[in-house]
Amino acid sequence: MRRAALLVWLSLFCAAPALAQGQAPLRMLEQRLALTAAENPGEYGIAALDLATGETVSVNGNIAFPMASTVKVAVAATYLSEVDAGRRSLDDQVGGVSAATLMNAMLTRSDNHATDQLLAMLGGPGTVDLWLRNHNLRGIRVDRTIAQLLSDRRDLRDVRDSSTPLAMLRLLQLIDSGQALSPNSRDRLLEMMGNCVTGRNRIRALLPAGTRVEHKTGTLNGYTGDVAFVTLPDQRRIAMVIFARGGDNRPAVIATAARAIYDGFNAETGSPGTALASLMRDSGPGPGLSNVTGAIQASSRDYRLPVAGSGANAGLTPRAFGNR
Repeated sequence: MRRAALLVWLSLFCAAPALAQGQAPLRMLEQRLALTAAENPGEYGIAALDLATGETVSVNGNIAFPMASTVKVAVAATYLSEVDAGRRSLDDQVGGVSAATLMNAMLTRSDNHATDQLLAMLGGPGTVDLWLRNHNLRGIRVDRTIAQLLSDRRDLRDVRDSSTPLAMLRLLQLIDSGQALSPNSRDRLLEMMGNCVTGRNRIRALLPAGTRVEHKTGTLNGYTGDVAFVTLPDQRRIAMVIFARGGDNRPAVIATAARAIYDGFNAETGSPGTALASLMRDSGPGPGLSNVTGAIQASSRDYRLPVAGSGANAGLTPRAFGNR
């Protein structure tokens, strides 16, 4: 497997990446990410951006993937923009529950019912899709409620409710820029993403302890995703998007790619060439991602919410949390 992976890397080295813009460290990072995607089963879409400099890397950046629950970032941004415009309030209620409470449940616990209630308050998925169009975001679309998405026949290549990694990256950049949301709304959204309790085995899993991560996960059968803002030790912030479909070790690949991105953009931890050099020193059998997968499975679990009234150790509420 390693010898085959090295051949893949050599072919990637000869082809200049589209988005590293000729910069050697980022070009090396992009090649490392491409190698990680190529040597693992499944299909991966990866994109990352230094929000201070605009430097970008991507692998399969223009291929559409399901958004699953990562769409909830767009739902929150749309609603908060309505608040900023004075058309809605976070105190507005549906069924006796405020929009603020619903949004917090949507982003921190990935509550699907709360998401659909917010969508209903907005007038449906079309309102979110129009907000994306009005901000010149292409390659990302919102077509259905979460209930509709989960009830339809599952097709991981359905263009409905999909995004390319680069389109999702542009959404994160738009949110961070302050061009679409007021400072208060932006900070509120990032705070809720920072309190997200799902997906501990994805982007966060292999990052140094204490790293600030504001993220939102997405999960379907055969699909795993995570999108995030990650703060480096020098306080620069990186937006990253990692989508995965197929294969059997998607969380481990996401965690590995996220750490490579962190190291690649972080001068304090060395260049991405360090990991690549380690791989190339020995082309014989090695642990690959198997140890990473085992460590993640042993030490990190997705958050599970107990059924109401059934105690702290009860099972899940699949209807609310089947699409994390």
